[in-house]
Amino acid sequence: MPVLTDDAAGRVDTRPAPGENPPQRRAWWTSRRRDQLAGLLFVTPQLVGTALFVLLPLGLVVWYSLHEWNVLADTFDFVGTDNYRKLVDDPNLPSVLRSTAYFSVGLVVLNLGLALLLAVLLNQKLRGTVVFRTLFFSPVVVSLVAWTIVWGFLLQDNGGVNGVAGMVGADGPNWLRGEWTAMLSVIVVQVVKNVGLNMVLFLAALQGVPAELYEAARVEGASRWTQFRRITVPLISPTILLTSIITVAGALQVFAQIAVLTQGGPGTSTTVLVYYLYQQAFQFHQFGYGSTLSVLLFAIVLTLTVVQWRMRRRWVFHEQ
Repeated sequence: MPVLTDDAAGRVDTRPAPGENPPQRRAWWTSRRRDQLAGLLFVTPQLVGTALFVLLPLGLVVWYSLHEWNVLADTFDFVGTDNYRKLVDDPNLPSVLRSTAYFSVGLVVLNLGLALLLAVLLNQKLRGTVVFRTLFFSPVVVSLVAWTIVWGFLLQDNGGVNGVAGMVGADGPNWLRGEWTAMLSVIVVQVVKNVGLNMVLFLAALQGVPAELYEAARVEGASRWTQFRRITVPLISPTILLTSIITVAGALQVFAQIAVLTQGGPGTSTTVLVYYLYQQAFQFHQFGYGSTLSVLLFAIVLTLTVVQWRMRRRWVFHEQ
């Protein structure tokens, strides 16, 4: 116990008694604080990058959508919600949203369906599967613009696709000049370009399914389709959720294929929202209205992503 004595000035002596250890002062720089600082230093570059290149541009887009910005006249006038009223009254917007929906639905269905089919086929223990995996994945690493330009030549009226069709006696259409054929062509080009990525994700998920489950199902007399429906799909459902979110968000942001292959035509049959945004902002120099379309695109992507994420408890196996 410390010795309590009063001196002449009335101060108390709290020094420890002889033979008693002084109380240990708790260190401020603990291992926990060191770990917290190390973690903060590791995530700081990502936080700074997100703030500078995601949050700040997003805020500026919303700010620009409230203005009329004429670069040629060097004017930047506040117009409030006029651009949003213009968005509601835009006669071209319904056809643009319809084309966006057709393109997104077609791309997502074909991409996910084909990727899952290829993954199931390539998951078999057969000779040559490594070669086919490489062939299907190789378009993913090819330059997007170069890929699209090559397909532009192949899909011309006298291009390679119609040339192959002519060898078997078929007369192919002008793929990029018909309304439905142009949309189909853009979807197929995008699917062939990126299906390998989802295929690899599905393949990794399939290889993580325990073989004992299939053996038990075969013992019980389950068919291959029943095994796929009752075992494979539930166990790879987290990967299906991931790929669907990525594919839907990517489908709504496709631009280069439209710009190179069809320029939104014929008419507005392939004018998706991203390309319409580009036209308004960079061709017609209506940057305020283009920013408003950007806000609309962000709202659509965010809504669809949240809906898919909220639905995960219904069809993702591990969330049930």
